[in-house]
Amino acid sequence: MLTPKYPKPDTYTPVHLVPEPAAVPMPTAPAPVPAPAARPSVQLTPGSVAALVAGGGAVVLVVGAVLVSMLLAVAITAASVAVCAVVIRSLLNNPKGH
Repeated sequence: MLTPKYPKPDTYTPVHLVPEPAAVPMPTAPAPVPAPAARPSVQLTPGSVAALVAGGGAVVLVVGAVLVSMLLAVAITAASVAVCAVVIRSLLNNPKGH
């Protein structure tokens, strides 16, 4: 019931997708090569230059603020861990402590 059924090998008919080389006519003269189209150059107006400078400055400020805030978070964490270490050390080394 679930076994696949394959056709008999002698019923297979090959399909030719590529035409035979004799059927393709050969051109007598080479085809002209079209000239490459000229690419339009980018025109920067004073307004677009100002927008690019303002956008770049905004990106620099945002990235700088993120990096400074990450550095500040690491510094605060390190300082609090150092204070906790000093307090725990003083509690463990004090023989008269409760």
